[in-house]
Amino acid sequence: MKFTVGDQRVEAELSHGKLIVSGDDEKGYRPYQLLVTSVASCSVSVFKRVLEKKRIEFDNITVEADVRRNENQANRIEEIHLTFKITGEGLDLEQLEKSLAVSSRNCAMVRSVEDSIDIHEKVEII
Repeated sequence: MKFTVGDQRVEAELSHGKLIVSGDDEKGYRPYQLLVTSVASCSVSVFKRVLEKKRIEFDNITVEADVRRNENQANRIEEIHLTFKITGEGLDLEQLEKSLAVSSRNCAMVRSVEDSIDIHEKVEII
């Protein structure tokens, strides 16, 4: 990865193209958005794989993320609440919760931040 510093932004050259990061919403993605996106994307990807390995059929999964930041400590992220909303026929909530627990233990991004950010995950059947 290569990073170039510009006017109120950083450009990252990545394998799928350029990513622009900035503390200003109008100039690029904000760093906290990217961190939350990494955690949520990793978590839902692992959750989907766990469900597929267990042969649990579903129609769709979406994830909603709520973030709590601490203004008194450089606006650091203190908590991320992820709600996995899953649709499908004949889904068992207990089985989904167990699968989500397995995915949390196997998500690299969740494991990377678990000692500094509280991650709360729940699943809802829609």
